[in-house]
Amino acid sequence: MVDSAKYDEQRVITLPSPDYEADDVLVVSEPEQLRALGDDLRSRIVGLLRDRAASTTELAAKLGLPKGTVGHHVKVLEKAGLVRVVRTRQVRAVTEKYYGRTARLFLFKTSGDGAEDVRNIAAAAFRRAAEEMLPLREDEPTTFGVVTARLAHADARRLTRRLKKLIDDFRAADSADGEAYGLAGALYRRAPGA
Repeated sequence: MVDSAKYDEQRVITLPSPDYEADDVLVVSEPEQLRALGDDLRSRIVGLLRDRAASTTELAAKLGLPKGTVGHHVKVLEKAGLVRVVRTRQVRAVTEKYYGRTARLFLFKTSGDGAEDVRNIAAAAFRRAAEEMLPLREDEPTTFGVVTARLAHADARRLTRRLKKLIDDFRAADSADGEAYGLAGALYRRAPGA
């Protein structure tokens, strides 16, 4: 997930096209939105809806959870404006709703009040990345590291731009015939004494 404090509006990003119409970018800044994305299950649901719309029945099957539980979390995301009904289909006497994200990319912008919510979103995203990691293979090790450094403000801004560029390049390299990979990255200010 990318912080939008100074996102470069001139940059053109080619993202995989979902099977439904969605805005390219949504700046997530409302407390309700931030809290909704800070939940692990809701974060996973939003991830599953990135490229393909799904019904609560399909989501429940993918997540291995009861349909009612998934339906509740989808409603929270819908109320927060992060997912929406993108199409419907008649199944016997019932109208089945298919949900999609309201945007392909969420950028986060907070005031001081939302800092804890952004930490929760980051934690949920990194937990999801850790769960998705396959065991290490000798011929292709997973590259991972957590490092700390003292940076001048200008260096932090420069490295943030490079990280955003890496994320853009990663998404632009998406290929239907490629293997599934993930990229998790964050440049953040550390809490004093951490």
